Order: sequence, then C-alpha cells, then structure tokens
Amino acid sequence: MTSASVSIGCSPAATHVVDRDLILRKLADLDIYLTQLAPYRELDLAAYRADWRTQRIVERTLHLAIETCMDVADHLVADRKLKVPETSADTFESLGEADILPRALAASLARMVGFRNILVHDYTRLDPAIVLRVLHTDVQDLDRFRDAVLNLL
Repeated sequence: MTSASVSIGCSPAATHVVDRDLILRKLADLDIYLTQLAPYRELDLAAYRADWRTQRIVERTLHLAIETCMDVADHLVADRKLKVPETSADTFESLGEADILPRALAASLARMVGFRNILVHDYTRLDPAIVLRVLHTDVQDLDRFRDAVLNLL
C-alpha cells in the first residue's frame, strides 16, 4: 500500500484522499515553527522594531506556520468532501461549519489567513503591533488547530 492510499480515517465514505503521513509531517513542521517562535513570544514593540533580523525571523516563521495549517485544512476539506471553499479563509470556516473545528477556532484561523496574506503580498502595510499581537496571543490558535487535527487521527 502506498502512502497516498492511507487515509487519516475521517472520511465517511472511506475514500483515501488524505495521506496520514503527510498530515503528520506537516504537523511536525508546525511544531518546529512554533518552537522557533517561542523565544520571541515575550518581545516588546520597541525591541521588535529595533531589529530587522528578529522581524524577518518572526514574520517568515509565522507565515510558514499559518501556511502549514492552511495545507492541512485543505486536506481535511477534501477528505470530508466538504464544499470547495472559494478562499483559503473559507477553508477554515468550512471546517467549523462541519464541526471538525470549534467555530471560534475556525474563525480565528480564517482571520490569520488574512494576516498571512499581508505578510506575503503586502508587507509594506504590515503593522508591527499586529505582528506582536499575533505572536503573543493568536499563535496559540495554531497549537489548538494542531491538537484538533491530532484528535481526528
């Protein structure tokens, strides 16, 4: 049996869309990103603004962590044969509507997609205070997402 034919077991029709090992690898990557962010979680705004290297590390690592969650969410939507979302944010909303994720968590992750889009596409508008809010507070939702997915496995 190839790894592509192994499902995480959450598909009601027993289709094998999601590769369990792929999901686990992505969650392991997420753990690495969250560990890399940990030393920066207590940064204050002045220290963040004063060091472009810190900004780069924090912003890029947040980008990668959020994108990893987006990838996992896409796989879950496909596995559950949910309606194809129009946007990446809709992917999390679909998971909330299907009670795969708590709705408040799904809504928070959908907002993080918007933050990720600014990180990637419109970084000149990036507000350091928002970056720090995400780092100090919202990053916990990435942990909660990982835990929710692991519970599905």
